[in-house]
Amino acid sequence: MGKPTGFLEYVRRGNPAQAPADRVKHWKEFHPPLPQEERRRQGGRCMECGVPFCQSGVQLAGMFTGCPLHNLIPEWNDLIYTGSLDLAYERLRKTNNFPEFTGRVCPALCEAACTCGLHGDPVTVRENELGVAEDAWERGRMMPRPPQVHTGKRVAVVGSGPAGLAAADQLNRRGHSVTVFERDDRPGGLLMYGIPNMKLEKEVVSRRINLMTEEGVEFHTGVDVGRTMDAKELLESFDAIVLCCGARQPRDLDVANREAEGVYFAVEYLSAVTRNLLDSGLKDDRCPSAKGKRVVVVGGGDTGNDCVGTAIRQGCRSVVQLEMMPKPPDRRGEDNPWPQWPRISKTDYGQEEAAALFGQDPRQYQTTVKELKTDAEGRLRSAITVKMKVKMENGRVAVSEIAGTEEELPCEMLLIAAGFLGCEDYVPQAFGVETSARSVVDTVSGSYATKVEKVFAAGDMRRGQSLVVWGIAEGRGVARQVDEYLMGYTNL
Repeated sequence: MGKPTGFLEYVRRGNPAQAPADRVKHWKEFHPPLPQEERRRQGGRCMECGVPFCQSGVQLAGMFTGCPLHNLIPEWNDLIYTGSLDLAYERLRKTNNFPEFTGRVCPALCEAACTCGLHGDPVTVRENELGVAEDAWERGRMMPRPPQVHTGKRVAVVGSGPAGLAAADQLNRRGHSVTVFERDDRPGGLLMYGIPNMKLEKEVVSRRINLMTEEGVEFHTGVDVGRTMDAKELLESFDAIVLCCGARQPRDLDVANREAEGVYFAVEYLSAVTRNLLDSGLKDDRCPSAKGKRVVVVGGGDTGNDCVGTAIRQGCRSVVQLEMMPKPPDRRGEDNPWPQWPRISKTDYGQEEAAALFGQDPRQYQTTVKELKTDAEGRLRSAITVKMKVKMENGRVAVSEIAGTEEELPCEMLLIAAGFLGCEDYVPQAFGVETSARSVVDTVSGSYATKVEKVFAAGDMRRGQSLVVWGIAEGRGVARQVDEYLMGYTNL
């Protein structure tokens, strides 16, 4: 290692964040990078630990720890410290097609497994990764690298989220002719319309799409396979089809007055706001607005937090976020030893902003919506909430209402961020592909192949709602299998 004692000499420093009161006035990213010399020191904190759990990507006690992409983290951290950024980028791109995405939005399972985190602060792996990627873009290292040899095989990728883009990128590098079909008006899937601009600016997505186009990948937008395009047409025209349509079927609320005006699914809301921001700079009223409204968000995860941050930027009057599960502990306990994924209480950017603007954390734990109330015109006016008892029964979580804990919250906008049930069914049906009870595509055990000849599936569509980093890992995995199917072997 370049600095074997770095973890003893340097303290962890992350990218600074703009103050909440300032950043809520715009829709831009708000974490300026560290100076290059400080970034070198952060790379030098990576210790010679012998067994780099950070890149393990293994399952322990029912949860994953370490990078699912098996990024060569100690190697490029060493290269960051020695100032060899070109080599650091080459090592990074060996395993990660899109480090500029994961460096912004990944929850950093690598850092949860970092050996430095056993008795101190883990290495800033995610931000080091982002620093290497952005340096490569800034210095012109991200040049088109079209394949030198073409195989003559044609592959269709349906969906352009993380899994679809990774699969397309890998298969194109191999020399196959790849066409990506996207039903939205812009490629990128949840990267474009599911993740708010302040976490991932859309210019970052667009420049990657442009680079892939220059390398030979074809993108067709506004094409809804299974509806506006017949699946039979793809089966007849391509040598392999990869389905990467995500898990966009939202979990709904079964409560009275659910159809009231002012109730929206979270991704529907976030997508509409992002599309309006890109099309008009939010200068028209083509998306739901939280301005002047009391907002309730149902769901305490990342998507719920994104709704909080978005509603605040729209000018909401107040915001409350409901989480059915109990509040996690504030620090690691004996029941959650390193290096398992630390189930610790986390305050994300939206919650920080709500606390700064409204004086308190917006989250209410072990609470959900029992009923909605409307005015005479059918517009939402309040939500009746109830406290929940949560316990484990036969290895499963059981919840029940606590009688007498009902409370009425004034509410003119309610956003449902309660997770997803699985993929929408019309694409699997169009290809004759079976789905499981979890509403994900059935694949042959241990593979990405469906039971339909030359049709494969990957990403959230195959594994259920997950992380961007898992989508990229799935895309790389399905690309290997498709390549082997087409060529009889694979060198991916």
